[in-house]
Amino acid sequence: MKKSNKLTLPDNAIELNNLTKTYFVSDQNSAVRALDCISLKVPRGQIFGLLGPNGAGKSTTINILAGMVIKSGGEAKIWGYDIDHDMRMARSAIGIVPQEVNLDAFFSPYEALEFQAGLYGVPKRERKTMELLGALGLADKAHAYARSLSGGMKRRLLIAKALVHSPPVVVLDEPTAGVDVELRRQLWAYMHELNKEGVTIVLTTHYLEEAQEMCDRIAIIDQGNVVTCENTDDLISQIDQRMLKVTLGSPIKKLEPQLTLMGGSLLSPTCIIFNFSPSEIVAGEIIAALGDQKLEIIDLVTVDSDLEDIFIKVTGLEEKNKIPNNIA
Repeated sequence: MKKSNKLTLPDNAIELNNLTKTYFVSDQNSAVRALDCISLKVPRGQIFGLLGPNGAGKSTTINILAGMVIKSGGEAKIWGYDIDHDMRMARSAIGIVPQEVNLDAFFSPYEALEFQAGLYGVPKRERKTMELLGALGLADKAHAYARSLSGGMKRRLLIAKALVHSPPVVVLDEPTAGVDVELRRQLWAYMHELNKEGVTIVLTTHYLEEAQEMCDRIAIIDQGNVVTCENTDDLISQIDQRMLKVTLGSPIKKLEPQLTLMGGSLLSPTCIIFNFSPSEIVAGEIIAALGDQKLEIIDLVTVDSDLEDIFIKVTGLEEKNKIPNNIA
């Protein structure tokens, strides 16, 4: 990891203060507010999730940090450097892995990394081209044309390109989209190693279970606003819902009122689903009630709330996707 030129490391790898972006649509004489004065802090050394529905403002935020989009207002800092006043230092502190594959088809992976390192002014003696290619499983393809690489290999090459200048901050924009399970596991293992070395990683993904497993902290953006930003465990604990699936040894025709009041519903003659709030009732009470009814239990499965439940709640997706009553 590249050491900061400052005497002390910043508390936050990225800081956004009232960041705004407005796109003007000339042919319609109108404006679209992509980012609406968002403020966000990404603590140094964390794996940070930046989530949201399509069009929420994630890509706009990343493109502003990358210098590809000019902000309309507010402030953005990377590793303590303002992206306007300390542009070169800010850009040298971040490596961005784009969602789109943008490789020169006639460059080999080795040439692509060497060229990228040259753009960042990395001296030849300090370059780690083969080290990166080896770490990402591309050493045997070092001198093959990029156009001959598989989709997964191209995505790994994009990650290597983002790391040639040893940035302390790495942004991964949908890094595992269309990637097989084995490659996904290899990628995250490598990202964990980088994080242990002190690299701050920012992740955007539509695989919510991936974000839940990987991220220390998660921010959710919706319609250009940050609707929540908390530690992952704290965020998930906000949903006070749990499901208990009970498989019975013998079929029943209906539930007794006591079980219905506890959130039970008959899924099949031998299966009862209980949806309940752990703060109001515990699973043991449900099991005891089933015993009181002389029902034989042969299997129990509990399902806790997860990040998807939070995501749907804070973005209002459940309400947005409801079908109006007057539509058949």
